[in-house]
Amino acid sequence: MVEQFFEALWADYTKLAPQARVIHDLFAARNPNLVNDHVAFRTFANSPLELERLEPLLLGLGYSVQGQYRFEQKRLRARSYMHPDAGVPKIFLSELLVNELSSGTQGLLAKYTDQIVVDTLDIGVFYSGRAWPMPSWTEYQALLNESEYAAWLLAIGLRANHFTISVNHLEQFRTVQQVVDAVKAAGFEINSVGGEIKGSPDLYLEQASTLADLQLVRFADGDEHEIATCFYEFALRYPQLDGALFQGFVEGNADKIFDSTNRR
Repeated sequence: MVEQFFEALWADYTKLAPQARVIHDLFAARNPNLVNDHVAFRTFANSPLELERLEPLLLGLGYSVQGQYRFEQKRLRARSYMHPDAGVPKIFLSELLVNELSSGTQGLLAKYTDQIVVDTLDIGVFYSGRAWPMPSWTEYQALLNESEYAAWLLAIGLRANHFTISVNHLEQFRTVQQVVDAVKAAGFEINSVGGEIKGSPDLYLEQASTLADLQLVRFADGDEHEIATCFYEFALRYPQLDGALFQGFVEGNADKIFDSTNRR
């Protein structure tokens, strides 16, 4: 069931991030056994799809909670999940703390999240997209001014916003810098917020990511605009003092990885 879950996620994700297939094939040509380190999802707190309601679905796949994280400036919280099978990707699930936003933004989001109808949640919800109508372009822009995360999620919906190549398992590339150079040489842009490489060996984790693909979408008022969709990440994990590879996440890194969808 886990294998089918990730196959469905990949199929949905690559429709919004065609760069992922190209980059995947670029590395697979030299590294036939690419390993996906983790995938990430975004959702709304105080909604039928809040973190606490989605988590049991992940636990049902055999995952357990690995860590908890808080992003004050972006008004997010998150949890990471790990599977007992080390070959199964980790999951990073974040949610927007809607109650911490302005009253106007709360009202705008409630207009849509109040329309979510969920009789029975199943694992397919993680690649279901929007569970509400498309917002207007004016609403999307209004959200961008306060929370890019909110704007992205309202327009794109619940689905994997990135997959992650494990640099540890690459045969021809040993550093994140080498990976970044190869991706840039192939014509893709890298998220440079906080530097192209986030983290350090001292934090036991280095990460980099592309900028999200752009896709032309039609908003509720009929306007068509290109907006950011999904991106691809690269992660290198370092051994801790006990010799085991670090398996968690670093809030400072993740905070900047979120900006991969910010293409204003």
